[in-house]
Amino acid sequence: MPAPNTQTRCRIVLVAPDIDDPAEQASRVGEALAGGDVASLIVVARDDDDRRAQTRVAGLVELAHAHDVAVIVAGDTRIAARAGADGVHLEAAKAEEAAQTVAAHSPKLMVGVDGAKTRHDALELGEARPDYLFFGRFGFDTAPAPHPRNLALGEWWSQMVQIPCIVQGGSDWRSVAEVAESGSEFVALSSAVFGSEQNPGDIVREANALLDTLAAEAKGTA
Repeated sequence: MPAPNTQTRCRIVLVAPDIDDPAEQASRVGEALAGGDVASLIVVARDDDDRRAQTRVAGLVELAHAHDVAVIVAGDTRIAARAGADGVHLEAAKAEEAAQTVAAHSPKLMVGVDGAKTRHDALELGEARPDYLFFGRFGFDTAPAPHPRNLALGEWWSQMVQIPCIVQGGSDWRSVAEVAESGSEFVALSSAVFGSEQNPGDIVREANALLDTLAAEAKGTA
């Protein structure tokens, strides 16, 4: 039997932009967070120096927490813990790795995973009981629309499994509509928010307004 979806509205998850200067990165993220409802911020820790990475993440954690937004770190579980983040994310995860990470860090830290390209992949990862599955790959949101495979997996997953899913949106913020209509609980935005000349906060505000409208319309037809 399909699992009930208790969330009434798809919410935004921001993926921090890949900017070398930590101050500039934090400024852009801060502008986006000022735009309204954001469920969480994913930070991909790619600095070669661990101390620099920890300092970068800690600054973003402080900024996000001021907006009541959780921070999830992809790339290094040690940095996530030391910087005071709320969760960790495993990229291209395998089922065994996911299970080990959940056992080691949950419930102190949220654990999210990506890497599923098929329903079978998703179900294997789901057996580890992560806090969410992410359908997509960081940095690959270059087309205006979400990838059809990610949308299809998100729609199927949200109907069948209680574990929430995040579907990567496209480079156009209006792509949140396709993800919301798939029934997925969360839509991840990065280039759509940070790759435009428009203020990131204005984009988040407009995306939230669209999600509100879609939720109201769905409620009216329920």
